[in-house]
Amino acid sequence: MPPYLRVGSLPKKRHIAHRREPGFRDEGIAYEEVVTSCGFGRAYSILYHLRPPTRVRKVEAAGTAVVERVAEPALRHHHLRTGSIRPAGDPVSGRVPLLVNDDVTMARCRPVEPQAELYRNTLADELVFIHRGRGTLQTMFGPLPFRPVDYVVIPRCTSYRLEFEPGTGDPDLLVIESAGLLGIPARYLNPDGQIRLGAPFGERDLHGPREPVAVDREEDTTILVKDGPRLTRYTTAHHPFDVVGWDGMVYPYTFNADDFEPITGTVHQPPPVHQTFEAPGFVVCTFAPRMLDTHPEAIKVPYAHSNMQAGEVLYYVRGRFGSRRGVEEASITLHPHGIPHGPHPGTIVASRPATRTDELAVMIDTARPLHLTRQALEYDDPSYPYSWIE
Repeated sequence: MPPYLRVGSLPKKRHIAHRREPGFRDEGIAYEEVVTSCGFGRAYSILYHLRPPTRVRKVEAAGTAVVERVAEPALRHHHLRTGSIRPAGDPVSGRVPLLVNDDVTMARCRPVEPQAELYRNTLADELVFIHRGRGTLQTMFGPLPFRPVDYVVIPRCTSYRLEFEPGTGDPDLLVIESAGLLGIPARYLNPDGQIRLGAPFGERDLHGPREPVAVDREEDTTILVKDGPRLTRYTTAHHPFDVVGWDGMVYPYTFNADDFEPITGTVHQPPPVHQTFEAPGFVVCTFAPRMLDTHPEAIKVPYAHSNMQAGEVLYYVRGRFGSRRGVEEASITLHPHGIPHGPHPGTIVASRPATRTDELAVMIDTARPLHLTRQALEYDDPSYPYSWIE
């Protein structure tokens, strides 16, 4: 989890009356809401509302968001050219699921409309990678600015709206839904919970909300709630972002991929040195611009690799990826378990004089096999498995 934050107005102790702010109604106090993870066993935050957060006026079914897995007749590598995904919908309705298993769902989204209503995912943490676009994530924790190549971490059960600034480029997103709790890799933390010296990022690189939002509006507000494939529309009797203060370790935050500090060596380092986030069943890594290996005989592209268990997904963001031919910006490659993958012919020789790489890519390694969705088939390059033949 990210470090402890304190924002806005709070009482001196937990679970006592908070009477210090003007505008409190009824009992004259702010209404405490405790947001917990793993029951009450792990990180939590405590928020103080102008009105009770339980004031629901209407609950109605809103359909389903079923992800259709396809049966693949053969085990093979895939190259999904997702740069050609048509812009459509808003930051929620425009999502196109591409790869899925029981632990993680990966989608692309190129929205053309503002987000229609607040959205809340109750069964998954969300990691939204901002390929293009700049704007603000609006939540009850307060406004959170984001910029290109930010990872935006949104804890489950957070109602939010993604707002993009006009004129900052067409929004382009990679959206990762995690069934398990998504967090900072445990090996980066010391026994006191602080990010270790020597980790590829630190607390100063993580940016949470810094000011309360305290929207004081007595008006019906709809929230589209997703729990698995089921969608429900809740109408609350007031705007739910009426928080005057909060503290804790559960909140949305950003981390910019360009703030990742790569770990390099005299010879090629394995992908775990690029790890950025972890969750049960998968990890997320950042391949950031970096110095290449310095041994005089170093091979500066990754060695051939057989995944005995993991599936490897790479999302190509920018730069020239030294080990791969034919990929382009917004390409997604899937190298599944059981069969080898490695550098394309000619890339080993071409890399010898290089001293640095400008590539930026997001990698998702999964412990269980991934399945393509029906939509993914539209972008799949069937010739990719044969691209290692000179």
